[in-house]
This record gives sequence, C-alpha cells and structure tokens, in this order.
Amino acid sequence: MDERTTVDCVANARALAPVLAAAAPRIEAGRELPPDLVTALHEARMFRMLVPRSLGGEEISPVAFVQAIEELAKVDASTAWCIAQTSVCSTIAKSMPRQTAEEIFLKNPRGVLAWGASTHNDAKAIAEKGGYRVTGVWPFASGSRHASFLAAHCFIVEPDGTPRRDADGNPVQKTLMVPRERAAINDVWHVVGLKGTGSDSYAFTDEFVPEDRAIAYHAMDPAEWREHGPLYSFSIYQLFGSTFPAIALGIARAMLDAFVELARTKVAGSGSVPLRENAVVQSQVGVAQCQLAAARKFFLAAWEEIWQAAQSGTVPLDQRVQLRMASIHLSQQARQVAETAYLAAGATAVFASQPFERRFRDMHAVSQQAQSQFAIFDAIGRYFLGLGANPRLF
Repeated sequence: MDERTTVDCVANARALAPVLAAAAPRIEAGRELPPDLVTALHEARMFRMLVPRSLGGEEISPVAFVQAIEELAKVDASTAWCIAQTSVCSTIAKSMPRQTAEEIFLKNPRGVLAWGASTHNDAKAIAEKGGYRVTGVWPFASGSRHASFLAAHCFIVEPDGTPRRDADGNPVQKTLMVPRERAAINDVWHVVGLKGTGSDSYAFTDEFVPEDRAIAYHAMDPAEWREHGPLYSFSIYQLFGSTFPAIALGIARAMLDAFVELARTKVAGSGSVPLRENAVVQSQVGVAQCQLAAARKFFLAAWEEIWQAAQSGTVPLDQRVQLRMASIHLSQQARQVAETAYLAAGATAVFASQPFERRFRDMHAVSQQAQSQFAIFDAIGRYFLGLGANPRLF
C-alpha cells in the first residue's frame, strides 16, 4: 500500500508565486519555461499532479488540480498552461502497459509526456512485426520543450496500405509514445499570447514504435485501463475542458485585483480624485467581482459534485453536462472581466511594465481555443433540446 503523505499541490502552486513572477520576463522573451523554473515546478510536484500514485505521482482530485492551475495562472499563464496540458496528457498512463508507464514516469523523476493536436491530421502508423512505422506532423504541442516523451495520434494502416477498421467499420486510431529526441521539432510558436508555452509542431518520419508503446486513441478503451481510481474515470476531453477556464480565472482575478489597486491612486484626465471615487468605476468593479465570484463558485461546485459521483462509481450524463456548462460559463465570464479591467485601466494598461498588457494577450490566446469559444453553448443547447450529446464534450 502507498502510504506517502499527500502533497498539497494548491499550496505548492501558491508558494511558487515569487518564483514565477521573477521568471515571467524570461518566459516571455525566451518563449519557453526556463530550466531553473522547470526544476522548481518538478520540485513542487506540479508535473505529477495527475500521474498515478502507483507510478510515483500525486493522483490528486480534479477539484484540487483546477485550483492549483488557477493559482499558477494568477502569476504566469504560460506556466499554468504547460502544467495543465502535460498533466492531462499524463492521465493516459492508465492505459499504458506497465513497462511503458514506468519508463516514462517512474524511472525518470522528470519524465513528462506532451502531444500535439490530432485534428485534421493525416498521420499514420503502418503495422509491422512487433510494432508500427509512424509518419506524421502534430501542431500545438504545448510543453513539448521540456517533455521527455511525445505522443503520436495515428490512424493504423496494414502493411499493404489498407486502413485498419474495427468491428463497426470505423478507422482504427492509436496513441503511440515516442522519446522526444526522436522528433523533428519545428519552432513555429511566434504568437500574440501564451508565448512561453513553446507550443511547437513536431514530426516523425518512418519512426519505429514498439507495440507496447501503443494504446487506444486517447486512452478511450476501458478494456485497456490498468488504473481504476476515480480520477481516471474522466476522459482527457473533460479534463482539458476544465483547464482552460481555470487558467482564464487566474488571469482575470489577477487583472481585476491589479485594477482595484491601481484605482486607489490613479487620477484620470484633469480630475483630482482617484478612480475609485468614480461611480462608474465602482459599478464596473462591483459587476466584475460578482461575475468572477459566481462563475468560480459554479465551476468548483460542478467539479465537487461530479467528483463525489466518480468516487461512488457512476458519473451521470447530467452532471457531465453541468460541468461543461460551468466550464464554458467561467471561460466567457473571465474574459469579460479581463476586458473590463484592461479598459478601465486606460493608457496604463498598454505598458509592458504594468500587470495588464501580458495578461490581456494571454487571456485572448486562451479564449481562442475551441473549448473556450461561444460555440460550446450550441452543444449544451442541443442536449437540453433533446438532440443528443457530443461524447467529446460531455
């Protein structure tokens, strides 16, 4: 039995604030997390939050996880993003053959798995004796610059070139794990926000991957699951879908707090009193505080409820829908609060030396992600109108 003391990852994330603040200029300039910060994150167990305890991880609750991400994002969104993305990637260890899982996570105390998006990807893995020959390109590989392994999501092709199909006639996809040093990295991450995530693209060309490093696509086959704790009853879609609002929440909270502090002393135009004496500013702050507090409460309450259900063994669809509702609601509300704070700060907000400009750019990089966009409300509406539920959302 594992009798290790559970690490308080939320407290550890909060304690990293001075380190993150000091590193922020280097993160932005270098477009990646600097080595000393990566070391500090490892020491604080940030990369191990969702790794199974059987593999030396913390296996914390999703409720604690999203709050730890929120704390990181208050100081630096790129750091929070890298930790969030690679943490969710690590949950597919539940499906890995033990030897592979140990190689990635247990034998290497700094082992990190990252991957790029598989959408619109024609990547393929040609089956051969003992494994697969992988060829393809994957974009948006957040956290890949300090990863030890990269995952390749591929369609499986028989040696004669015929696509492999399952019993229902659908194309077979698998997720394959490959050491990062085998990849060709393309430095494409020149962007407006989240600059430090190093979300490059990578490619493999005719790379042999042994059979024991291949699992069902995104670990979606319960028959492969070797970890059965309640954390691993959640899909990567549910977990990824909760990291974006947690990051947006941290950014918005930091921006709103910064504006409240600014309003104590800043005098606008030819006025003689600070902004906080202005009735319009007072109303703006009042509305923004309500928006953020209510959306955060809804989000955490949805996670508390679904986490309790997972520990009991069953997660009903209505709770999964509620979690998605809370996630997209928080994403939208946080973006609005960030914009309120930025605009209310006036010209002060445009200076890189102030606590608004970088966070404003980061927020609008977060909000461009598919799971943060208004179209998610369509899927929620379809569910309530009796038109079915998208399994990748709920």
